Amino acid sequence: MVVEPFKLINDKNIMNENDNSESIINGNYKVVGMTCAACAISLETYLSPLNGVEQVAVNYPNQSVVITFDSRLISLETISTKAKEIGYTIMFGEVDKVNIEFELIEQKRLKELKAKLIFSTIFSVPIFVISMFFMDAFPYKNWLMLALSIPVMTWSGSEFYVIAWRKAKHFSANMDTLVALSTGVAFLFSLFNTIFPHYLMNQGLMPHVYYESAVIIITLILLGRFLEEKAKQKTSSVIKKLMGLKPKQVTAIRNGEEVVIPTDEILKGELIVVKPGEKLAVDGRVKNGESFVDESSITGEPIPVAKQKGATVFAGTINQKGSLRIIATKVGSETLLSQIIKLVEQAQSSKPQIQKLADRVAGIFVPVVMTIALISAAIWYILGPEPLFTHATITLITVLIIACPCALGLATPTALMVGLGKGAEQGILIKDAQVLETAYKIDTLILDKTGTITEGKPKVTDIFWVDELQQERFSKIISAIENQSEHPIAEAVSAHFKELGVEPILIDGFESVTGMGAKCTVDNMDCFIGNSRFPNLFHVEIPEQIIQQSEKLKSEAKTVIFFGVGKKIEAMIAVSDRVKNSSMEAVREIHNQNINIYMLTGDNEQTAAVIAKEVGIQHFKANMMPADKGLFVQQLQKEGKIVAMVGDGINDAHALAQADVGIAMGSGADIAMESAGITLMHSDLMQISKAIKLSKATMKTIKQNLFWAFIYNIIAIPIAAGALYPISGFLLNPMIAGAAMSMSSISVLTNSLRLKRRKI
Repeated sequence: MVVEPFKLINDKNIMNENDNSESIINGNYKVVGMTCAACAISLETYLSPLNGVEQVAVNYPNQSVVITFDSRLISLETISTKAKEIGYTIMFGEVDKVNIEFELIEQKRLKELKAKLIFSTIFSVPIFVISMFFMDAFPYKNWLMLALSIPVMTWSGSEFYVIAWRKAKHFSANMDTLVALSTGVAFLFSLFNTIFPHYLMNQGLMPHVYYESAVIIITLILLGRFLEEKAKQKTSSVIKKLMGLKPKQVTAIRNGEEVVIPTDEILKGELIVVKPGEKLAVDGRVKNGESFVDESSITGEPIPVAKQKGATVFAGTINQKGSLRIIATKVGSETLLSQIIKLVEQAQSSKPQIQKLADRVAGIFVPVVMTIALISAAIWYILGPEPLFTHATITLITVLIIACPCALGLATPTALMVGLGKGAEQGILIKDAQVLETAYKIDTLILDKTGTITEGKPKVTDIFWVDELQQERFSKIISAIENQSEHPIAEAVSAHFKELGVEPILIDGFESVTGMGAKCTVDNMDCFIGNSRFPNLFHVEIPEQIIQQSEKLKSEAKTVIFFGVGKKIEAMIAVSDRVKNSSMEAVREIHNQNINIYMLTGDNEQTAAVIAKEVGIQHFKANMMPADKGLFVQQLQKEGKIVAMVGDGINDAHALAQADVGIAMGSGADIAMESAGITLMHSDLMQISKAIKLSKATMKTIKQNLFWAFIYNIIAIPIAAGALYPISGFLLNPMIAGAAMSMSSISVLTNSLRLKRRKI
């Protein structure tokens, strides 16, 4: 299978081609400094009101932000400066370099988290042991615990306080605010009781200290973040794998000699040498050599493809045995591999409708939690048992710690990242999250015939000449007309005459008539070639003999086209397109998912009926013009159907754009793939069923994540506030709250990662 490169709409770091103003830029940028899911809301809230910024969408697990802005009103540098005010760095520049730099920052971040976690554990364990098992063992234990706590508070936990202060200056808050407040209150309360123990003792209260709570909470949250960072790297591993397909160096022919140069220095038109076992660095055309190339990274198809002179090759694929010399036609960000990476990143950064609820909740969550914590502390201080202040403090700390919104913020994007990545690995490219959210609801599927159900490689099987003496002359005219047409049937006819050695002649006034055929002028004669509707357009009568012959050919599932000169039919050509081996099984599989299937084709009724019957489709419509396909999609949508359209040609673009979910075959036209929400890199209808199953599995995981995140907070916050104390005397320990908070985020990440192992 040959996969043609495709363009992207709203490609990152380029002008938005769909906007009337060239100043509107839609960019996808990496962000450094986000430490929790609430950071995404904080950054969105801070940047969105800026003059010139139209839209901001932050993806926390992917550590990225999509910004749409008017460059006449605001620059990317200004936006980046504003983000730095609240502690975030937006990275922009040459994509590959940014990704490499960001990867180094992420690795450094993970190492730093690990070091802080180890350091914190070393100091926290003795404090925990002393406070739990040696409460009255020696007189200066509080001072010892204070000494051991200071390194944890000032180094291991320093980022919580720095970020919280930075947020507070701009009247903002996030998870770090909750951690800073809870551990800060615990530490300061303990510090006061250590230095001034007699203040509470004079009031008949014991001066308890909670150093162990402060440091253990920091340790547990650092552990949670360390595990979360590792899990996040797994969710985005597909992007890293795809990036890893790009070789760092390549062998080029310069001045007649082979030289090894960095991949980013390759120029268009250069001759590249690809030796056995090497990865291709560019898209190109084979100049000489023969080999088999593993294209599974692009198409999902495991069988290597034979390549010889003139064949198209793609970056990221692997040369197997032979040596190839290729001419670079696309380099850097233009290659199909780069386009796929951009598409996956773009999709992972988009947001489905289901996340809007989670975003709204997360946006107000931190201030609500702080309010609940203060109210519960006040109630304990006013109505609770002695020691009032101690109980109020513990409640305040516990509520602030346990109510972390991280699980809520991670629920949707982590599942999306894994789901979209899994699709990319199998050659199913999904343009955005909204498409994934809609795909599992599909109840009606429309299939184009040529190139979708059939192989799209028709061949001429029969030619009937009215006047054999005119065969040579008319063959040259037919060849000339079809040479200028892009329709698959025209290509088949052109290829047939080329094989016969027919030389096309010069023609004038070539005109393609969509859905019918083409016409031209030769020696002042009007010539036309097309389907049965075309002669009617020119009021040309088809002889009875030819009609009878055409009916016979149509009954054999052959497409019949007519060639006429002036007002007379001169030839009839039959073309056959073989049904794909997987089409029948795919149709059966889709039917089993309770999805109604329609086949639409511009072909004649008889041919359409034969093909539909062969693959098991009950509903079909023949003689469809491109506009008719779009109108049929609209008609089904008005009936309340959720419609998916599958096609591969320019004539399918309208219907693909109109459908709730457009699915383009990767071997088809660029415009079809631009109009579609899903692109199947391997043109196998079985991929449609996989895409729907992937959508269903991903949305199920998202709903599970959101359910458990909501339930966790609904149950945990009242318990932390002391709701069980009047009933059972149970009051939640702040350390247990810290562990529960970390585990809630890890459980959501783990549930999302289960998608990787799920078979679709």
